[in-house]
Amino acid sequence: MLIPSEQLLLFVLASLALLVIPGPAVVYIVTRSLSQGRAAGLASVAGIQCGGMVHVLMATLGLSALLFSSALLFNLVKFAGAAYLVYIGLRTWLAREPLEPSLLRRQSLPQIFWQGFVVNALNPKTALFFLAFLPQFVDPARGAAWLQFLFLGLVFISLALLSDSTYALLSSSLGHWLRQKAHIPHLAARGRWITGGVYMGLGFTTALTGSKHS
Repeated sequence: MLIPSEQLLLFVLASLALLVIPGPAVVYIVTRSLSQGRAAGLASVAGIQCGGMVHVLMATLGLSALLFSSALLFNLVKFAGAAYLVYIGLRTWLAREPLEPSLLRRQSLPQIFWQGFVVNALNPKTALFFLAFLPQFVDPARGAAWLQFLFLGLVFISLALLSDSTYALLSSSLGHWLRQKAHIPHLAARGRWITGGVYMGLGFTTALTGSKHS
């Protein structure tokens, strides 16, 4: 098996813990769903996840090449990634970015798709996240590392697609409740502490329990 069942389960649970908590992408999807409805929300989901696939492919190619060149360098990247997860957890706790969903103007579905794609594909934080997250669950002893990277990336994108689509459908269906501007910033603010804790816990856990290769 490419990824042992217990390792895959851990990856799925860690991914879901990160995905179900509202973040900037979810806030964008929810506000787009509120302003233009279900179709616009799903178009934004599709664009964001296609942009995420760019980072999955880049991580697959880059990290696999690094692994084949030096196991030591791979381990350095792995532990640097764990440290980065802890770092973004702290940054999430300290963040106080204002959210202004009312600034979204009405756009066509192709425009919404490409906007989501470009925003996520060009987001360096997304690239750093995949470079930090995926190596924690890859074991070169199991064979083709690039297949493991690609498989885990596709699993994450699939989970993100389901999670974000759920937000889009719920927010469009419950538009009357969510349309009040105070709800979305309140939702994101409350999620900051949980999100930061998940990032930090994942970073510490993977650094202490992750496999080491020499």
